[in-house]
Amino acid sequence: MNTESDHHFRNVVLLWLLASVIATPIVVFVIGPGLPPGNGSAQAHGQVVDNTVLLALATPVALVVLVYFGYVMWAFRERDPDTVVDGPPIRGNSSVQFWWLTVTTVLVLFLAGYGTVRLLADGSGGGQGPNPIATPAAFKSSKALQVQVVAQQWQFTYRFPAYGGVETNAIELPENTPVVFNVTSLDVIHSFWAYELGVKADANPGENNVAYVMTRGPLTFHVRCAELCGVWHGYMFNRGQVVPHAQFAS
Repeated sequence: MNTESDHHFRNVVLLWLLASVIATPIVVFVIGPGLPPGNGSAQAHGQVVDNTVLLALATPVALVVLVYFGYVMWAFRERDPDTVVDGPPIRGNSSVQFWWLTVTTVLVLFLAGYGTVRLLADGSGGGQGPNPIATPAAFKSSKALQVQVVAQQWQFTYRFPAYGGVETNAIELPENTPVVFNVTSLDVIHSFWAYELGVKADANPGENNVAYVMTRGPLTFHVRCAELCGVWHGYMFNRGQVVPHAQFAS
């Protein structure tokens, strides 16, 4: 690089560092806590953390592109419309290419490792079939509440094997309890989506899809079908509640 190129390169780097130092904490501490699906369960909170990590890592990468193009449009704008001079032909910059490949490779490998650790720690149940590859200890214990979610056109019903197989049209769960959902369908493909709990699992005919959730405090959550299942698909929703243990037992 010549002196002028070094000058522009330093300007871009300094502007990028300044923008990253300002924007990344805003993403983590201001935007992050408000990301979906909220903190209605341990799994939902984990998804908020994961979304925050992804957004925080993506922020400096996006700012590299935005700052670079913003600086180029400002520094190299046409100041004299009567003068047309082509810039020198550029075939590439090995240093920029090396660091771009290095940084992006490290980011991808880090995210692959991070995702694997999170998957194994929180359980892989999320519509993965009847035998998830990772099941946390809390969901293997006898204290885990088994709930069968039965989808059909156009409603969900819920069965509780530990309570004599009672079946309800509206789901109610006890607080601070590990819950194992066994999701299936009686007709076509549906999808059980308990938004605030951070749970989404396909309901396939003749299949049992396992999904895990660790409830927290009292909460009203929404259940929707997230798979186009027929003419009344849009009306296939209801509300559920997480309630104190005494209320659930009664």
